[in-house]
Amino acid sequence: MGRTGTVGRRALLTAGAVTLVGCTSDGGGGERPRKRTAAERAALAEAALRRGSVTTSLTLLERYDAVLAAHPSLTDRLAPLRRAVAAHAAALAEGVTPLPTGGSTASGEPHDAEAKAAASDGSGAKAARTAGTRPADTPGATASATAPVPVPADPVAALKDLAATVRRTADAHTATLLDAPPEYARLLASVAAAGAAHAYLLTEGGRA
Repeated sequence: MGRTGTVGRRALLTAGAVTLVGCTSDGGGGERPRKRTAAERAALAEAALRRGSVTTSLTLLERYDAVLAAHPSLTDRLAPLRRAVAAHAAALAEGVTPLPTGGSTASGEPHDAEAKAAASDGSGAKAARTAGTRPADTPGATASATAPVPVPADPVAALKDLAATVRRTADAHTATLLDAPPEYARLLASVAAAGAAHAYLLTEGGRA
């Protein structure tokens, strides 16, 4: 009788051990998620860096549109600079992977950042469209896509405020290039240098 009880206890212990192994080995029948390799993590980080750079330039583009909408008299002065910023956004968007959400933008076009690189006219029109705005080669187009950005009522003050935004954007691109791959870092440096020049043009003898 004692022996039978011992065998029974051993059987229960063995069955319990098997159950525990089964619960911990496959987590419900599926394989454990594979850890990303260092190369994969680096690629994801680079993609995020590139998307952030594009967003930074498009935000500046929106600021130009806000100033133009508030002060149409500044169009002749700001339009060339705005076209350059739109071209920068398009250049920075080359090779950028689509956002995880996918789908379409508010304009009904695919949310594919690579489409930004197709802005062959140099205006960055498709760069703005794929960011959920209307063509970027039309001054005032991007401002309607987001909440209105406050603009000083005085044209001279508006130019100084825009110049400050341009400088912040250039500084952001400069900071980002430290972590960017060589080729993209050179592009960011070029865009940042252009931004510094734009800030100078906006403030030097800035008369409305």
